[in-house]
Amino acid sequence: MTRAKVWIVDDDRSIRWVLEQALTEAGLDVTCFPDGAAALDALPAGPPDVLLTDIRMPGPSGVELLAHLARETPGLPVIVMTAYTDLENAAAAYQGGAFDFLPKPFDIDDATRLVLRACHQARGPNGGHDPPPGPTMGLIGDSAPMRELYRSIGRLAGSRLAVLITGETGTGKELVARALHDHSPRTRAPFIALNTAAIPQDLLESELFGHERGAFTGAHVRRVGRFEQADHGTLFLDEIGDMPVSLQTRLLRVLAEGEFFSVGGQTPHRVDVRIVAATHQDLSAKVTAGLFREDLLYRLNVARIQVPSLREHRSDIPTLARQFLADAAREAGLAAKTLSAEAGRFLGGLAWPGNVRQLRNVCRWLTVMAAGDEIIMDDLPRELRGDAAPPRTDADWEDRVRSWVRERIAAGDRDLMQQADERLERVLLEEALRHTGGHRQKAARLLGLGRNTLTRKLKAHHME
Repeated sequence: MTRAKVWIVDDDRSIRWVLEQALTEAGLDVTCFPDGAAALDALPAGPPDVLLTDIRMPGPSGVELLAHLARETPGLPVIVMTAYTDLENAAAAYQGGAFDFLPKPFDIDDATRLVLRACHQARGPNGGHDPPPGPTMGLIGDSAPMRELYRSIGRLAGSRLAVLITGETGTGKELVARALHDHSPRTRAPFIALNTAAIPQDLLESELFGHERGAFTGAHVRRVGRFEQADHGTLFLDEIGDMPVSLQTRLLRVLAEGEFFSVGGQTPHRVDVRIVAATHQDLSAKVTAGLFREDLLYRLNVARIQVPSLREHRSDIPTLARQFLADAAREAGLAAKTLSAEAGRFLGGLAWPGNVRQLRNVCRWLTVMAAGDEIIMDDLPRELRGDAAPPRTDADWEDRVRSWVRERIAAGDRDLMQQADERLERVLLEEALRHTGGHRQKAARLLGLGRNTLTRKLKAHHME
């Protein structure tokens, strides 16, 4: 069998060289092009099996190249690379029919595995690529967890699958649901959101399925429910874990058969609705407790998106704060304020139990209450600032380590265990010596080391 042909289109010579070496070593026939125009010129001689392209480069952009290939060679797997990792670029890639989205910097082994998978799919019986999504949505962040979130949205938006969004309160689960809708073929149809925990149980059935005139006392006119309102669009059911078990049964029937009866109705209504549900609860535990139907969980949990807590992507806090301060200034008709470096660092170190929602509300408060154009430590709310540094917990420390690991993996680093060991050991040595005023014997006892072992480690870290 002939070797699979792979084209690499990127104006960065070093990227082309690294990918060419790795993919050639993996047994692929690799051809490189410095821009989209050169690749288009070569296309009449025969397309490749897989194409990797950057988004931003001189001449035709990666999105324009993707559009041309979609017309001329439909089904060609295209992997889009970009250093601009936001939802806009992920959506543009998938909207154009991309096979996958590869954010820079990437791990070369991961990139190689992705190309080999694309080659296998291209030469398989079906060929083709994942379904594309549509327009855009205002999720913010460039950290590794947010990149993975954009990738999940891009891959799932174009499908008809039910999606279960999980994550802590205040992480932005409804924003993710809206992004799934806005990047889907249903984007011109309604997006209807309903918080099932906010509606009294005796009204929730009518809210979902509507009611006929005279169905109960006070039902003077027919009411259209949320399912009918969302026909051909998306129905977002927030806090699905709080839905009464009796209504879970009715919801299961709609998901299985695509039809329902309104309250007091005799004629079934057929709808084409995509269900996106969200919860901050452990639904498996609720199933065990008999509070949630297991078969409904299987129906909803066809695809799952986990939204990261703000603790897991702390590096995005400055960007989020700037955006929220600008938004709050527009709402209040005021000039946008800026964060001082000290205040920014302090906010970046907080636990944020209320996640992004809490940060947004703090920025609104600061916009109105901070005296100057620059927000300083004294401007921060007392409940955040206190008289000392914010408390740390073991879970908070672990989240910071996880964020560091994800950032390093996304940056293509290797030997993470060695890096972490060296940095942790140095911090332990520094803090033990600081606490003991430089007394080595006491520092050694504090760390559970012998004095000679401590001396050897200090020498290894050039801390004599």
